[in-house]
Amino acid sequence: MMTPGTEQALAEAVRAAHAAREPLAIEGAGSKRAMLRPVQAARTLSTRGLTGITLYKPAELVISARAGTPVAEIEAALAEQGQQIIAEPPDLSALLGAGGATLGGVVATNLSGPRRIAWGSMRDHVLGIRAVKGDGEIFRSGGRVLKNVTGLDLCKLLAGSHGTLGVLTEITFKVLPAAEATGTLALAVPDLGAGVRALSAGLGSPFGVSGAALLPMGMAAMGLPGPVALLRIEDFSESVTYRTGRLREVLAPFGEISLFDGQAARSLWRGVRDATFLDAAPEDAVWRLSVAPSAAPAVCAALPGAKLLLDWGGGLIWVAGEASEAMHQAVVAAAGTGSFTLFRAPDALRHAVAVLPPEPPALAAISTRVKALLDPAGILNPGRMGR
Repeated sequence: MMTPGTEQALAEAVRAAHAAREPLAIEGAGSKRAMLRPVQAARTLSTRGLTGITLYKPAELVISARAGTPVAEIEAALAEQGQQIIAEPPDLSALLGAGGATLGGVVATNLSGPRRIAWGSMRDHVLGIRAVKGDGEIFRSGGRVLKNVTGLDLCKLLAGSHGTLGVLTEITFKVLPAAEATGTLALAVPDLGAGVRALSAGLGSPFGVSGAALLPMGMAAMGLPGPVALLRIEDFSESVTYRTGRLREVLAPFGEISLFDGQAARSLWRGVRDATFLDAAPEDAVWRLSVAPSAAPAVCAALPGAKLLLDWGGGLIWVAGEASEAMHQAVVAAAGTGSFTLFRAPDALRHAVAVLPPEPPALAAISTRVKALLDPAGILNPGRMGR
């Protein structure tokens, strides 16, 4: 494994691999190695040597850090100033069997938590990047201020590209003040259809819901058998008290309501964020589906016996089940016109099936041209997103 300590050294490593036409597996701390397809490369290039916060201006709500900086380190620095990462990126160490997520890994996979429905995805908050192309050229896009005009927005292009278009070396992104208080209403609902309707009513209310999840199996440890719908409000203490009270009135027709606040509420949302409520067994494969919330009950009904967790008002469905091609095809069919990601599975299954939906021909043609420009020899994470 190569772990260069400077951006220039990393660029030289990529340049040498490009000249030799040597494929490289690109990663940070390796915490997401189990996602998508296994990379076919003899050598690994890690950004874990590129660490440290390089700029932090709390008054301007902007922070910059090198790509290999642990997310936990950034969250700790922000917490000292009463601030937070807006997109609430998940800690998937329990699900993927590896911890220590880095900033570069979070941005490269564009992973976001429950707050995405209110404030957008990780991609939406990236202001600027520094990165290395597949031929070893260092480039930057965006800037270090909230308002900047710097040409093509390559930040959003690389966010979610899983290291196939470039190697991120530094990221600048927006942050926000952390909420003083949080309150969560838990509704015992008769079925998933009623649960999604309750989430929709909460999200459509004027009370600023920042989390809307549905636990089909409920929370037995808290005396709430499933299904249970969860709606969160975050703000100043007085505002949270008022708004949860008003939201309770809106949701009263949907079922019995319990209120969780403080640490209990935060613990609930960590379970949603990190998909620990999915309760996936070590041998299970795990999928993430993105569907229209109104379609979620039918999608879930098409997967009898699967373990399920719904977030984003029903628009995100975590699925855990047998690691087989038959189960994969059932999940893909259930997703219908939505999108699917094979998030975790044994290598044999990850090699055998499509881990992402195929792109429409017009979009695939654009993707091919972009890839040829940014990674002309195709050495960065080959096979990661498709054969």
